[in-house]
This record gives sequence, C-alpha cells and structure tokens, in this order.
Amino acid sequence: MMSRMIMSTFIAKNWFLIGLFLAIFLAKLEPSIGRKGGILMPEITIKYFAVCLIFLNSGLSLKSEEFKKAMSQVQLHTFIQMFTMMFIPVFMQFVAIVLSNHNLLSQTLIKGFIIVSCMPPPVSSAAILTKAVGGNDAAAIFNSALGSFLGIFVSPVLILMTLGLSGDVPFFKIFGQLCCTVVMPILIGQYIRPKIIHWMEEKKPPFGTIASCTLLLIIYSAFCDTFSNKDISLPRSELLTVMFCVVLIQSFLLYTVFSVSQSTWCNFSRADTVCAMYCATHKSLTLGIPMLKIMYSGDPTLSFITIPLLMYHPCQILLGGLLAPRLKTWMLEEHPIPF
Repeated sequence: MMSRMIMSTFIAKNWFLIGLFLAIFLAKLEPSIGRKGGILMPEITIKYFAVCLIFLNSGLSLKSEEFKKAMSQVQLHTFIQMFTMMFIPVFMQFVAIVLSNHNLLSQTLIKGFIIVSCMPPPVSSAAILTKAVGGNDAAAIFNSALGSFLGIFVSPVLILMTLGLSGDVPFFKIFGQLCCTVVMPILIGQYIRPKIIHWMEEKKPPFGTIASCTLLLIIYSAFCDTFSNKDISLPRSELLTVMFCVVLIQSFLLYTVFSVSQSTWCNFSRADTVCAMYCATHKSLTLGIPMLKIMYSGDPTLSFITIPLLMYHPCQILLGGLLAPRLKTWMLEEHPIPF
C-alpha cells in the first residue's frame, strides 16, 4: 500500500518527465505515425491546430495587465533578442574555428552549426516550456512572436554575412502563418477571457496541464521526423560528435543566460530568467528548414547542412523538458541555483 502511494506520488510529481521519455520511445518505435505525411498529419495537426491551441490557451489564461506589463519590459526583450541574434552567431564562429582546427567535423556540418546560430527563436516551444515552469509566459509569447518576425528579415542577412550566401525568403507567407497561428489565437483568447472569467475562477481549468500535454505531442512529432529522416546517413562517429556538440552548446548557452540574467548587470526576476533561458537559446526549425530549402535550392549538400538544425530542435525541447522540474522547484523555493 505504501509503495503504491509512493509510486503514485512520484508519477504525479514527475508525469511530464515520464511523458517526455515515453514520447521519445514511441517516436523511435514507429516514427512513421507522427512524421510529416504520417497518420497524425503533423503538418496540419501540429503546425496549425496544436500551435493554435497553445496560444489560444495562453490568450485565455493570460491576464491582460500581465501582457501589457510584459510588452513594456524593454530590458528583457532587448537582452533576449541581442543574445539570440548577436551573441550566439558570434559564439558559434568561435565554435566553428575550434571544430575546423581539430578536424572534428566536415566543413558542411560546421556550416550547418553556423546556420543554426542565425535562426530566430521558435514560435511555440519556448513559450510552452516557460508556462509549464511558471515563468513569465507573457514575455515569452511576446519574444517568440517578435523573434520569429525579426528572423524573417534578420536570419537571411546573418547567413549572408557569415557564409556569403543570399536568397529569396517568402516573407509574406511566413508572416501570414505567424498571424494565423500565434497572433489571432492570442487575440481570440483575450477577447473571450472577460466573458468567461467567472467560470474560469470557479472551475479553474488546467491551462498548464493542457499546454504541457500539447508540448509532449510536439516533442513526439519532432522526434518522429528526426528518426524517420533518411538524410541523416552520416557515419555514427560524426552523428555522435554533432549530438555531443549540440548538447554541450545548449548547456553552455542555458547556463550563460542564467548567470547573466541573475547577475547585478540584469538582476531579472526568477520568472524573467526562466523566460530568457528558453527564448534566448531556442532556435526555430519551422522557419529554418523552409528558409534553407529556398536559399540552398539545388545544393547537393543541403541534407547535410540541415543535420545540426534537425538535431538542435528536438534536443532543445528535451533539455528544456528535463530542466523544467528543477526550474519549477527553483521558482517556488529559495534555492540559489537550479542546476
């Protein structure tokens, strides 16, 4: 009886972490179900319905005054955008030099890492993880939308500056998708919220749980794509090196953001620090892959160039999910550091 209680308590406390590993296991078991073009049709159910649900959920749960306050946090937004669009590309240049000098990876894969650094933050994952932890989700939503919008223009310029390549990017198509999947659901949620506020206060719908379950669905789909991608056909040693580099880079970036945001220079609140950790270090696959297909159209090395980004995307969600319980405890308690 006691063991059952301990087990149920453990599951209740760590259900998201258990769900995370289960999602990855199921994706590895049969990736064709959740990959693009599979039974679940993630190109529709994930790209539109799941993401719309996330931001409708955020629009319903966000207090208008919190969102207005988040928009006025200029220091936080400036830090996040400068870190992701300036610091990471410069840092990745040094990483590229080290990898090249020691012949750890081919030049094509090193180029892929540089391209990852030029990508903007994703639309959904950073905001969902921030909300799941209990961070400043209003600021996370604002920065995800702002970063994705800026990335349409800034990312091609960064790629041009670092690699000397130019290309046409479908600005209006990407901007339209952002409006449909991010802006409109938030506005609809904010419009509905005052009309059902009494019902929400009485029933207390589980907005956090809904967001976390949706995130697990996105993780499952992301790993299905990764496991079913036939382009990832490098020698195992090189794949392991790429994976190790991705984990090492993301861990360094997360720790750097945490250290700087908690220093006397920034002195952000804990909620703002969580927002910065996810928004400033995550990179968008949904914007990156279409952009690369356009800019590297006809290039026979395209499949290899995308490998670092294909690995970076699920890894950032996995690391973010693994870190979430520790950050949540850090948010609620007075621990000096969550690591």
